[in-house]
Amino acid sequence: MTPTPRAKKALLNPRSGVPAAGAALALVGGVLLWSPAGRADAASDRARGAGFTVVAAGDIAERCTADDSECEHPRTAALVRQINPAFVLTMGDNQYDDARLKDFTRYYDTSWGTFKSKTHPAPGNHETYDPAGELAGYKAYFGSVAFPDGKSYYSFDQDNWHFVALDSNSLDSTQLNWLKADLAANSGKCVAAYWHHPLFSSGEHGNDPVSRPVWKILYDAKAELVLNGHDHHYERFAPQDPDGDADPAGLVELLGGMGGANPYKIEEVQPHSEKRLTDTFGVVKLNFTDTGFSWDLVGVDGDTKDSSPSYECH
Repeated sequence: MTPTPRAKKALLNPRSGVPAAGAALALVGGVLLWSPAGRADAASDRARGAGFTVVAAGDIAERCTADDSECEHPRTAALVRQINPAFVLTMGDNQYDDARLKDFTRYYDTSWGTFKSKTHPAPGNHETYDPAGELAGYKAYFGSVAFPDGKSYYSFDQDNWHFVALDSNSLDSTQLNWLKADLAANSGKCVAAYWHHPLFSSGEHGNDPVSRPVWKILYDAKAELVLNGHDHHYERFAPQDPDGDADPAGLVELLGGMGGANPYKIEEVQPHSEKRLTDTFGVVKLNFTDTGFSWDLVGVDGDTKDSSPSYECH
């Protein structure tokens, strides 16, 4: 089968001149090996070391504290403290049930609030339930970092990576046009985007088509990584396009809704889903280099529950 133009372009990474998503080379025992499916040899890639480390999770703070033996968000926060990442990403539903400011202060702030100064949050649907107004408590708690320029979406850079936080509660034309302009202005960097509602999920909420327009924009911009929450489980997908077709030059989706909220069941396994875990609380430890990324799921017992392949930027 003849490769698509996108797949052909993905064979070489224009930033480094080495194979990228869809093809990779590794020197093993003096022999040059070809690695398909958008991932380099995991051992050799990980040996390069991470340029920086990020912790990510969604669906975090139930209305409980460390005094409650069944409360999980203090345990996942302890992992963040131990890992000590460059910064923290949250993929929505940071505070349950209605995300009121007093609940953020009483619960989230006692655990994940420790890292507030280096947290880049995204809102979830529970942040819209606040009786004081949609996102009122979320905005009051996180302040300008969550609402730069008065918007509930924003972007920032770290080394050769561009990160985009979106508000999937209101993916209107204004936000989508902003995303297109933001990506166009930051071409040349690897791109990771995160928001709450996943386009693909094997969990109780399932696939959410509200995110398809975002996927199309990110795919066209040759972005690398999508992080979501909403379903309370862990899941990773092989690279795919916005229509759910396997594509070695496509986006890698990571669903990380295991930050502390009650777990959901796996309902219908989706195509290209490579790993699913429920009843597992923890955080995703992401390792970024100038040319690629990988991650580990770390459980509250300190054990690594899953490790991704290593991926090269497009």
